[in-house]
Amino acid sequence: MDYYELLGITKSATQDEVKKAFHKLAHKHHPDKGGDEKKFKEINEAYQVLSDTSKRQQYDQFGRTFDQAGAGGGQGFNGQGFDFNWAWGNRAQGQDSEQEFEFEDLGSVFGDLFGFGGGARRATKKDGRKGKDIQVDMEINLEDTLKETIKKFNLNKFIVCQRCAGAGAEPGTKVKECFSCRGSGQVQQVKKTMFGSYTTVGVCPACKGEGNSPEKPCNVCRGEGRIKGNDEIEITIPSGVDTNQVIKVEGKGEAGKKAGKAGALYIRVFVKQHPVFIRRGDDLFMQEQINFTQAVLGSEIEIPVLEGAKILLTVPEGTESGKVLRVSGKGTSHFQSHNRGNLYVELKIKTPKKLTREQRKVLQDLKNEGL
Repeated sequence: MDYYELLGITKSATQDEVKKAFHKLAHKHHPDKGGDEKKFKEINEAYQVLSDTSKRQQYDQFGRTFDQAGAGGGQGFNGQGFDFNWAWGNRAQGQDSEQEFEFEDLGSVFGDLFGFGGGARRATKKDGRKGKDIQVDMEINLEDTLKETIKKFNLNKFIVCQRCAGAGAEPGTKVKECFSCRGSGQVQQVKKTMFGSYTTVGVCPACKGEGNSPEKPCNVCRGEGRIKGNDEIEITIPSGVDTNQVIKVEGKGEAGKKAGKAGALYIRVFVKQHPVFIRRGDDLFMQEQINFTQAVLGSEIEIPVLEGAKILLTVPEGTESGKVLRVSGKGTSHFQSHNRGNLYVELKIKTPKKLTREQRKVLQDLKNEGL
C-alpha cells in the first residue's frame, strides 16, 4: 500500500501533518492499547520514510523498493537506520543485548510521544515535597448543627521543624544550589532509539528534585524540615452539616518536606443520634404523649425544642392518636445558612393503666352517655 494512503495524507502534506497523522494512527493501532500489530508496523514503516526528507524524496522517485538498494548493514538495519519491522518480528527470537535495548526503551519512547507506557514524567522542583492529606472522623451533637461551631482537637502528624523553620538547614548555615541541575531540580537525558535521539527531563539524582541541599542538615529534623509532633487544630463546623459530609481545610494536613506545601485536612462529620428528635434533612420529628381528656377537650402542652428550651403547643379539640402537628422554624439549620426547617410532632393518646374509684365512676358515666 502507498505510504501516503497508509497515513491518510496527500503527497503535498507538510512534515508537521505527517507527524500528526502518525501520532493519531499510532494511538489507535498500538498493540499495547489493543490495536492491530501488523497495521501498527505498516504505519511505523510509512512514518520512518515520510518523516525523513531524503527518504521521502527517494520514495517519491522510486517507490517502496528504494531502500533495498542500500540494504547492507546487517540484520535489523536497512542501510538508513534501525529497521523497526525486523525488530518487531524478531523480538522473541533471542536478539543480542544491543538489539534488545531498543525494546527496553520502547515504553519510554511511546510514553513521551503519546502519553502512555513507561515514559518519564516531567518533573517539577517541588515534586515530593508536598505533605500528605489527612482524614479524620468527628462526632458532633445534633444541637451543634443549629449554628457554626468551633471545635479544637490535637492531631499527631508531621509538623514544621521549629529549629530550622522548615528549611532543613542548621540555623546560621546556608542552603546551597545543586551543582548538577543548577537549582531546577531537573536534568536532561539524551536517549538513542529506533526513532533517533530524543531528550527527556527527569528528577535530578544529586538533589532528588529539591534543587538545593543544606550546607549542614538541621540537627533536629535531619534536613527534612519537618518532625512528628502534636498540633492543636481549630476548625469551624458550618451550620446544618449532616452525617458523612466532609469539610476540607487547606494547609492543615501533614507539613511538606523542606518548606513544601502542607497537605489538606479532611474532616468527615457524624451527627450523634438524639434521644428525642429524629432528623430528616432540615426537619425534625418527635412524638409526644397526651391524655385522653387533652385530646378530647383540647389543651396547651409544653414540648422541647432543639435549642434546649420548651414551647407551648396547642392541641385542638377532638385530636386523634397519630395526628401530626407542625411547628414552623423549629427544625435544624439549612447547611451554611440561618434558615431552619420545621418540627413535626406526632401526638399519641396515653391510655391509663390504673384508675381511681372516682375516675372509673366518671368514665362509666361517660360511657353511659355514649362516649
